Amino acid sequence: MEVILLAEVENLGSRGQIVKVAGGYGRNHLLPKKLAVAATPQNRKWVEQQRVRFLKVEAKERGDAEDLSKLMNEVQLTFKRKTGDHGSLFGSVTSIDIAEGLGAKGYHIDRRKVQLLSPIKSIGEHQVGVKLHREVTAQIKVTIESENAPVAAAPPAEPVSTPPASSTPD
Repeated sequence: MEVILLAEVENLGSRGQIVKVAGGYGRNHLLPKKLAVAATPQNRKWVEQQRVRFLKVEAKERGDAEDLSKLMNEVQLTFKRKTGDHGSLFGSVTSIDIAEGLGAKGYHIDRRKVQLLSPIKSIGEHQVGVKLHREVTAQIKVTIESENAPVAAAPPAEPVSTPPASSTPD
């Protein structure tokens, strides 16, 4: 089945492209969600007329994403988590945590846009990518700190001396 994409669909194509998809995927997913229309001759003519508009919208979205990327590259998120003796976390920091942290700072980003291959499970600084556009990715600094108070080493206990046992009988 051939469809004309009305929006960018990841791993498929961008707005205005004519792509071949499986019939069920087109009828059950793309068409009902208004992500695509059937590639009829009438729709093909309409897309050709709209191609300039699609290019303008694409350029505006990319420009907005680049501006947002410049702002987000300065963002630093700090998370406090409980840790074990060797600095490993009890649990982890996930893309959901990062998206919520960005939301608290005024950047409403979908958690699926946070490019975290696996959850962060160690303390320290980490660079995390946030995909804002298919060609624009922002890098934010995520710092994981220990929630546990550092335990100060106790001074060594002084040995207790006991008086020597007397060897004289009473």
